Amino acid sequence: MQIKRRALTLAGFAAACLIAGAAGTAHAIDVPPFKGNDTGGIIAWPLAQQVDARKLAADHCAGYGKLVKLRATQPYYGGYISFACVWPKPPRVARVLY
Repeated sequence: MQIKRRALTLAGFAAACLIAGAAGTAHAIDVPPFKGNDTGGIIAWPLAQQVDARKLAADHCAGYGKLVKLRATQPYYGGYISFACVWPKPPRVARVLY
C-alpha cells in the first residue's frame, strides 16, 4: 500500500516537472531587438533595416561616456549586429625637449 502511494507520488512529481519544463521553453524565444550594457550589445538585423544601427549603438555607448566599435554583422533574418563600447584614447601630448 505504501509502495503504491510512493510510486503515484513520484509519477505525479515527474509529470509536474515535465509540464513545467515544456511551459518554460515557450519564453526562451523572446529576445529583444536591442540589448546592451556598458561593454557593448547586439541589435537584431530586422531592426537594423528600419533604423540607423550605427547611431543607435553610438547613442547607447555615449550614455556610458564611451565610443562605439562595430564588431560583426550577420545580414540575414535572425542575425544580429554586435558592437563594443570602448573608452576613448587619451589625447597625445607633445613632448618638449630642452
